[in-house]
Amino acid sequence: MAKQNGLAWATMSVDDSAGTPQAIINDFTNIAWTTPRAVQDVTGLNKSAIERILNLADFSFTGNGVFNSAASQSHDVFKTVPSTSVNRTVTIVTSGTAKTLACETLFTDYQLTRAASGEFTWSVPGVLADGTVPTWS
Repeated sequence: MAKQNGLAWATMSVDDSAGTPQAIINDFTNIAWTTPRAVQDVTGLNKSAIERILNLADFSFTGNGVFNSAASQSHDVFKTVPSTSVNRTVTIVTSGTAKTLACETLFTDYQLTRAASGEFTWSVPGVLADGTVPTWS
């Protein structure tokens, strides 16, 4: 199987503040992540076009979901974001061929929204914490 959709993932977990992975895949409604590389302009005066080299790798993550106050679910995992300064492993395992990306992440906010329609949702942005290059396995 080469091409695939994003349906029916088996694993999406985030560590709680104690470092215990919590499988909160059912609370997520959508996620986005990036693995950009910084670039350095090294263009010499003898060039007619820009010359660049790759520098540091990075990782950023945004998760959105539905509020769930049950034990070990999303609210339990993210409620300590404002009061703790701990790395949390985000583990993403795609469906089908089961490719895994796990990154140590610092979450920078736990945003809660109660919409006029009654929806109660959250959003959590995070960034790479430990300088380890994001690598798919």
